[in-house]
Amino acid sequence: MSAPRPVTSGPMAAAAQGAWRGAAPRRRRSAARRPRPGEAEPDTEPEAALRRLREAGEDLLVSDFWGSALETINKCLTKHLEQLKAPVGTLSESLGNLHLEPSPDESDVVPGSIRGATLLTGACHWKCVCYGIGNFSTCVIARNQLTFLLLFLEKCQIPRSHCWVYDPLFSQLEIAVLNTLGVIVLSENEEGKRSVCGERTIFYMLHCGAALYNNLLWSNWSVDALSKMVVIGNSFRGLEERLLTRILQKNYTYIAKILKGLEEHEFPQTSQYADVFNDTSIHWFPVQKLHQLSAHTWAFREEPDYQDCEDLEIIRNKTEDPSATDSNSL
Repeated sequence: MSAPRPVTSGPMAAAAQGAWRGAAPRRRRSAARRPRPGEAEPDTEPEAALRRLREAGEDLLVSDFWGSALETINKCLTKHLEQLKAPVGTLSESLGNLHLEPSPDESDVVPGSIRGATLLTGACHWKCVCYGIGNFSTCVIARNQLTFLLLFLEKCQIPRSHCWVYDPLFSQLEIAVLNTLGVIVLSENEEGKRSVCGERTIFYMLHCGAALYNNLLWSNWSVDALSKMVVIGNSFRGLEERLLTRILQKNYTYIAKILKGLEEHEFPQTSQYADVFNDTSIHWFPVQKLHQLSAHTWAFREEPDYQDCEDLEIIRNKTEDPSATDSNSL
């Protein structure tokens, strides 16, 4: 499958550069504030959407939540990298000031091009997949979630060209904005069925349906694959608490089976971003815990179908093209 190429020149690229250039800190605003007049209407120009993303980034950077969230992520990634025996650099210095710059192509985000320390250094290279971010041109919550993702990519020195995003609800304007920002917009609804293909991969999936997480686990159901994954999304423990045991085990089998094979760190909760990152955790899968799961657990590999599942909170891929190329490889 061929993905749309990022726009690296022209008016939209110029808008992206203006939208992500560092600016002086501004007075904090509530992330859950009521929309301004007209905000409920979709932006009609990419420049307007980029400007709102810039403003959201300025607010996030001066918030208490940003630093606390980075500390939570840093704690998890440190353990994860120790497990993989990867160089972690000076992680104690990883929470330095972030300098916002546009990265319409990979040359702008190579190691050393970002001022201040980063979360990850050395030979550890990550890729990122984002599902379900929503309509960020109209929704304040989605806009803040996308803003966090962009800042997170900068902090981890993950080139935006190594970040894949998809939401079946994206408008053409939103796709154009994402292309301008340099991330890769997938053209096919994978339903979360994407393998890490041996690559260290961070999945960013906020407020997604349980089936999406279940599909992701099924697609990577092995010790090797899961040990290379990090999932930022709905709390798996929260899913366990909210769903009846029989429903969890029947409809979301892989979530039920992995609960004993993961570690979870809750995101901090602040009133400013209460509706944006509520019930959000970062999950990783320690090899030691994975090896403690039974052989029967790993032997079961049936693909989820959800035929008898009520209230399925994902949009299914209803089109199948046998001639289409495989889009499941990063």
